[in-house]
Amino acid sequence: MNLWYWTGYYLATILARLFFSFRVVHRERQILRGPVILAMNHQSYLDPPLAGISSGREVYFLARKTLLDGPVLGRLLRKLNVVPVDQEGTDRRALKALLRILKAGNGTVVFPEGARTRDGKLQPALPGLGFVIAKTKAPVLPMRIFGAREALPRGSSRLRLCRITVVIGKPLHFTEADLQPAGKELYQRLSERVMDAIAALQLD
Repeated sequence: MNLWYWTGYYLATILARLFFSFRVVHRERQILRGPVILAMNHQSYLDPPLAGISSGREVYFLARKTLLDGPVLGRLLRKLNVVPVDQEGTDRRALKALLRILKAGNGTVVFPEGARTRDGKLQPALPGLGFVIAKTKAPVLPMRIFGAREALPRGSSRLRLCRITVVIGKPLHFTEADLQPAGKELYQRLSERVMDAIAALQLD
């Protein structure tokens, strides 16, 4: 057990509930063993830790290597399962990092849209997630976050107190038939399938 990770997990959970009345809908849909991709829309810098505390298992996160350059923060983030990726050639190296994490039987957080939304609307999915699915056949757990943009929108450093909720969808499993024919169009189609599942999630 990673004691640093679980200490951060419970501390983040307490703070999220205290400041954002944070709740997770449909926790029972989680995949607690084996490789899994937690695929969530991207609204805010708050999304990674909130995705992490929405899961009942340890998960991994990708971050630009420059964020881990500090001697103190860098060591801490590594203990919290943050995997550094070089800024140069980020896409390719990020995909390779995801493949290593999943093939080791771990879970990881992925944002299919790539960047944070500017207007709160869902953005088109990028093909990277589809590539990872095709190479690993890892199941995907669609997740949709509500309220994170209102709490900390893109371009702002001011944190606002508001309710944040994560809704977990039914797991997506992929067969050999789903992964044919191979190619870039397949990667985009798989990513869009996940994004459609995210879009279908609504607050109760």
